Amino acid sequence: MTKFLLSVHVLAVILAVGPVTIAASMFPPTTRRALAEIDSEPKVLSTLHRICRVYAYLGILVPVFGACTALSLGVLTDTWLLISIGLTAAAAGVLALLILPGQHKILADLPAATPTLIRRLGTDTGIFNVLWVIVTVLMIVRPGSTTGA
Repeated sequence: MTKFLLSVHVLAVILAVGPVTIAASMFPPTTRRALAEIDSEPKVLSTLHRICRVYAYLGILVPVFGACTALSLGVLTDTWLLISIGLTAAAAGVLALLILPGQHKILADLPAATPTLIRRLGTDTGIFNVLWVIVTVLMIVRPGSTTGA
């Protein structure tokens, strides 16, 4: 059962977090291009925002199956996992409270999107991505784990 839970957890990460990471990263440069050529990019921006929004909901599967896997492995109280859970919650917060509203604000009035707003969104997206990189490394390395490497 543990292998099944871990497989679903990893697949959920790949299929949910991956698209959000890519779409969110593409949004700021696409916004800059849209401001330079108003007719070409607004549809792409709304598609990128929709990808981020829909896959954010699917991303709920990641911690659900992660917790089930951790429980099955008996590592639910390990420090590396608790840190990963905290960082995952932080990444979810950045996505829900900064990235999605920032994208929505830009889409609501594209011609008025300021360079500052676009830079802030790029920074928020970078923070989101770095948090996921750290979680990924912690999940692979599992410092202090007694369940093997």
